[in-house]
Amino acid sequence: MGGCFSDVRGGKDAVGGALPRPTEPNAKNDGAHNDAIEFFYREHGAYPLFTQLELSFSASKLLDLDVTSKSDPMVVVYLKKNDGKLEELGRTEVILNNLNPVWIQKVSVAYQFEMVQNLIFRVYDVDTQYHNVPVKTLNLRDQEFLGEGSCVLSEIVTKQNRSLTLTLKGKNGHGGLRNFGTLTVHAEETIASRSAVEIKFRCAHLDNKDLFSKSDPFLRISRTVETGGSIPICKTEVVDNNLNPTWKPLCLSMQQFGSKDTPLVIECFDFNSDGNHVLIGKLQKSVADLEKLFKEKSGVNFFIPSSRADHEKVLKGQLFVDQFCEKEQFSFVDYISSGFELNFMVAVDFTGSNGDPRKPESLHHIDPYGRLNSYQQAITEVGQVIQFYDADKSFPAWGFGGRTANGTVSHCFNLNGNASESEVVGVEGIMAAYANALRNVALSGPTLFGQVVNRAAEIAASSLSSNNNKYYVLLIITDGILTDLQETKDALVRASNLPLSILIVGVGNADFKQMEILDADNGQRLESSTGRIATRDIVQFVPMRDVQSGQISVVQGLLEELPGQFLSYMRSMDIKPLTFNAAAQASTA
Repeated sequence: MGGCFSDVRGGKDAVGGALPRPTEPNAKNDGAHNDAIEFFYREHGAYPLFTQLELSFSASKLLDLDVTSKSDPMVVVYLKKNDGKLEELGRTEVILNNLNPVWIQKVSVAYQFEMVQNLIFRVYDVDTQYHNVPVKTLNLRDQEFLGEGSCVLSEIVTKQNRSLTLTLKGKNGHGGLRNFGTLTVHAEETIASRSAVEIKFRCAHLDNKDLFSKSDPFLRISRTVETGGSIPICKTEVVDNNLNPTWKPLCLSMQQFGSKDTPLVIECFDFNSDGNHVLIGKLQKSVADLEKLFKEKSGVNFFIPSSRADHEKVLKGQLFVDQFCEKEQFSFVDYISSGFELNFMVAVDFTGSNGDPRKPESLHHIDPYGRLNSYQQAITEVGQVIQFYDADKSFPAWGFGGRTANGTVSHCFNLNGNASESEVVGVEGIMAAYANALRNVALSGPTLFGQVVNRAAEIAASSLSSNNNKYYVLLIITDGILTDLQETKDALVRASNLPLSILIVGVGNADFKQMEILDADNGQRLESSTGRIATRDIVQFVPMRDVQSGQISVVQGLLEELPGQFLSYMRSMDIKPLTFNAAAQASTA
């Protein structure tokens, strides 16, 4: 679904090695399985025995379903469960106008040798109107199907080169004699290492490949593998119309580059929207070589490869390393296991749109037979997970949009009815305070988030002066449409540089488009009324109807982005795990 008038901005973005933004896939959980979920299960006695693998993909001779250009393919990976249902494991990026793509974005999978793990790979042609949308938010029903392949994970792992080429077929094996092309899947074991390097590249005097303007260069970096060939690990963004470009810093983990002595192939291309990128030049250097270039402040020339090594054409264009910094990248588990806490707070919607609590159809109706309403279910299931990370299990609990005993409508009142103390003990305390509030607070409105967000931000800000090992999570449960959308945006932007994340659970069947705006999964950070841009994304929205329909679990919905939000704060503030700080102090003593 490419097209002559395609919006190509999405195709010009960096992939795989750019400094992670909270809305990007690799910002979720360090590019691997969700270690917050793993830690939660481990502490509950579940010890998964697995090897973490990364799958990378390339394809050949894909179907071309476009009239004026080539297909824009993306791979979606599924695990087929015992009941036949498919669990999505991940998606690659979209590659523009290419029937023989090599994707950079990897998909992580936990390999369990004692289990038969059936994988299904589906390739889609992504419509041009979605090219600037994060791939995880794409509705696959809106994309054109290009073919699928399947295998057992052990089939890939047992190959000598850990690569398996699948002949793509129509959905569920149908498609007759039509040629859907092939998909090659390569598996590599994830290297457990915190080591990373931040590198800033610059080029000078690149050859111009355009007739009426200058080239639009980008770098693609690949790691050579023992079995021969190379695997792309990242690419820079495209710099338009520039023969002396400087790119944003790349952050490469040892997991990506292997070791400092592993040869890396660095290729410079001139970006073309039709997918036929023109090679400007290439070279081969290791991370250690790049560090030497930085220290010596020298450049290295690109060359154009030839079938004969002695005929390679050395170019005047050079690559420079303007910044090289080694660093340790700690995981969510590193912080939590060292003593960092997630402090839980909750705010419940008491607006009239929930319906009279005395009537069974009300979202606030408390069933006499013990069945939980949507609010109780959200409090229980979300609270049981978050309270695990909170040492004293004393939680501030508020209501908003209700008329309290003094006759005034409040948009941040203590759920327990205590004017001076908002904290309750445990999830049971929240449930009891909620039930008590329903007897003493009249539903009113409108739906305003600003005051509870500001109250949570005050608590998070006050912790900075005394203790920096706390991170706060505010759960807002609501059924409605915001009346103060801009005020809420302003409050979230102000709170974006604090140790705070906000989880919004939508109950009922309302239109939750506003919540998706606050979630910022469209790649655009929130902007305040004064033009200030949020430092980071701190909101995660989960519709309860998706949980109740079995599309996601509450644990998955809750923790999907939380580790990335937590890490983005810790890294931006250069806060290290407590055990690391203690070890560092001991070594200097």
